[in-house]
Amino acid sequence: MATRLLLTLTAMVFGASLPFNAGAASAEEEKVAILALIGRMEAAWNRGDFRGYMEGFANPDVIFVSRGQFQKDWQGTLDHYVRDYGASEETRGRLRFFDIRIEMLAPDTAQLVSRYELDRPQNPQDGINTRLMRKRDGKWVIALNHVSSKEVPCDAPAK
Repeated sequence: MATRLLLTLTAMVFGASLPFNAGAASAEEEKVAILALIGRMEAAWNRGDFRGYMEGFANPDVIFVSRGQFQKDWQGTLDHYVRDYGASEETRGRLRFFDIRIEMLAPDTAQLVSRYELDRPQNPQDGINTRLMRKRDGKWVIALNHVSSKEVPCDAPAK
């Protein structure tokens, strides 16, 4: 009886760890897919395609925190970008994500932390994004996005 219990517990522990251990190559493939998404988002922003940028976010239920406030939802976040950044390259700036760190939390969940900079003549920014990524319908999206940014004085170069 004790042997059977020990075998059952061992199987449960081993089985619970399989998605992370057995899928090491798969986890790396998922990280590549997430990085590709972030690259597409960056490119969309830089060409002025806010809707394309927003394709990286869960729709309609993204939770977006910025400037110490919650944005309404996916549409509210899109409206925020259009309203506050405009369509010209001068007001929109050039966006760059870097120092990207991804930790796989489960086969369909990842945590991404990165630095970003928004280079533009007025109100350049740099800061940190913390993102909870979810895989939905076979594609990665940002379910929770928290931005901690600082505005750089206009006479100081962005870092």
